[in-house]
Amino acid sequence: MSSSQEIPIQKKIIGGIAVIVAMGAFMAAAKIDVGSTKPQVTPEKSEIPPSRADTPPGMLWIPGGTFAMGAFEPGYNEEGPQHEVTVDGFWMDIHEVTNAQFARFIEDTDYQTTAERAPNPDDFPGVPPENLYVGSVCFKAPEEEVTSKTNFLQWWEYKREANWKQPAGPGSNIKGKETYPVVHVSWFDAVEYAKWAGKRLPTEAEWEFAARGKMEGKRYVWGDHKLIDGKWPANIWQGDFPNVNTEDDGYAGLAKVKSFKPNPFGLYDMSGNVWEWCSDWYRPDYYLKSPKNNPKGPKDSFDPQEPNIPKRVMKGGSYLCCDSYCTRYRPSARDKNSPDTSTNHVGFRCVRDR
Repeated sequence: MSSSQEIPIQKKIIGGIAVIVAMGAFMAAAKIDVGSTKPQVTPEKSEIPPSRADTPPGMLWIPGGTFAMGAFEPGYNEEGPQHEVTVDGFWMDIHEVTNAQFARFIEDTDYQTTAERAPNPDDFPGVPPENLYVGSVCFKAPEEEVTSKTNFLQWWEYKREANWKQPAGPGSNIKGKETYPVVHVSWFDAVEYAKWAGKRLPTEAEWEFAARGKMEGKRYVWGDHKLIDGKWPANIWQGDFPNVNTEDDGYAGLAKVKSFKPNPFGLYDMSGNVWEWCSDWYRPDYYLKSPKNNPKGPKDSFDPQEPNIPKRVMKGGSYLCCDSYCTRYRPSARDKNSPDTSTNHVGFRCVRDR
């Protein structure tokens, strides 16, 4: 188990300059034994699937059912306790929302993403206006070998004018990457896209149920073994993060959608590639009191690491998850970020009710 975690990104003021920095407690991620035995899982409820003619383009029907949510083995604190959850059936995007799909939304609505809007001076009192500029957070390879993984600024930077169509900042573009997942989208951006598409963001419970693909109690979305026939079945980091990526999975960064085999439901990239926003507010202790049927998350957010910053849940991990640093590419793992944050390793997919 990793002793660290991928860290949320937040706007802060450092030395009188408004920047966006990775936030979070850089203590060793505590591990707890959330139970060595799984709760008794009841059979799936009977549900008549919709007809093929009703299938929305690019979506799959995920039948309702009951499953054991969370980790039944030692994991990050917020993964436990494992608990029984039932969700109703829903439609889900087969893959993450792509650059091409997001571009159609922008063309149709003239929507301006969070990363394309200048920071509000009221949020940064005393900061010179010239230091309040548009941009987003990007991973950068460290200039020197990182021996201590507590200084996150060694591999994160707030890059001026980085956004969904310029993912690496000025001079970059998404030409030829139409089928890659869109990044630099905040939770607010994802919600607006979902509304435009007649969809919504998945709840955390829906997301995990879909990711598991009826494979009860498996460590990964593809089973219990890390590799399949000696190959990596997802786009994550191999090697010593953030120094060396051996690219054993074939990718140094993002991969286009559907680059790896789907899970048993037929969903692609439910592990790695980009983090995916969920609709839920985040609380690390929510599983202690989560309702059994169709949980939608707590009414508000609380993160003890940053108690004054509300967070939304993210699931699935990203291409930066690594066994030497972050194992949150597992289906039970969860992370959080403020809804106005955007980075180059966070995207989303949508769901739709029947």
